[in-house]
Amino acid sequence: MKRKLLGVIDATTYHEDLEDLLTHRSLAALPFAGRYRIIDFVLSNMVNSGIGSVAIFPKMTYRSLMDHLGSGKNWDLNRKRDGLFFFPTPVIDSDINKVGTFENFAANLDFFYRSSQEYSLITNCYTVFNMNFKPLLDYHIHSGCDITEIHHEDGTPMEMFLVKTSLLIKLIETRNETGYTCMRDVVLDTEHHYSICSYVYSGYAVMIDSIQNYFSTSLNLLNSDVWKQLFIKEQPILTKVKDEPPTRYLKGSVVKNSMIANGCLINGSVENSIISRGVKIGKGAVIKNCIIMQKSVIEDNCYLDSVILDKDVKVEAGTNLTGTARDPFVVRKGTRQGALMNS
Repeated sequence: MKRKLLGVIDATTYHEDLEDLLTHRSLAALPFAGRYRIIDFVLSNMVNSGIGSVAIFPKMTYRSLMDHLGSGKNWDLNRKRDGLFFFPTPVIDSDINKVGTFENFAANLDFFYRSSQEYSLITNCYTVFNMNFKPLLDYHIHSGCDITEIHHEDGTPMEMFLVKTSLLIKLIETRNETGYTCMRDVVLDTEHHYSICSYVYSGYAVMIDSIQNYFSTSLNLLNSDVWKQLFIKEQPILTKVKDEPPTRYLKGSVVKNSMIANGCLINGSVENSIISRGVKIGKGAVIKNCIIMQKSVIEDNCYLDSVILDKDVKVEAGTNLTGTARDPFVVRKGTRQGALMNS
């Protein structure tokens, strides 16, 4: 598999409905499940499937993504041959949500020429799923397809394509003559001579494209059936390792049906919520149906229901913040919320 399949992750996508959470980061680097980033899922799937060479194409605010992935050590991609590659590149606005834009690939065409892998797997960066790509490659080879697109069993295209690397190079080089801007254009064109196949994935998969979608998908992890479909022992979701002390639960604290990461200080009540690393929750504070990101501080006697706090947010004592499942209250990274601000 290492010699056959090249991983290509498009991390340029920007969904406007996620703007409040993407001011300081790319979609690929969006925190998820208390200790992961969205890109961890597809990247881990590739590594677990034996892919040893992965190229990531990020856009603009990619510092957070590069800080998270580093050399790729936590995914066993820090190696002398192959490994993890970053190709930051501009994207024209009209193609901002097209996965696998050929113009981006063209700026780094020499990478594809140098790759020894016969096939390329092109994916988005924002799907939460756990998939083994080996059966996909077997299907593609045995069916004799030119391009195989992955669909979910409900019929939804997953914006993931398998193609021979040589054909991908050809599509990139001839983009101006054909008018194809990305893999989706090729698949939808009915006049080409390519053989297009569909591979059906029947497991759990959600494409994160809105605040409501991000919120509901996150809290669905508290359902053990969903958790078991995503976090599989034989196919672990890998992430950046951080050494932090265990969470401290002070006397009088109450936690129900929640995920609490390391390094937290809990002195209040937490229910149906996901709490990331290093969060502090004060005495008398009530947190319900919330996503609290890293190192946020919630002071005494606050009430939060259906709220997303981005990283490094401070909620002052006595503050009430309330949203709904369909419209969660979002607080941007590094800001302060006070009782007087919300009165």
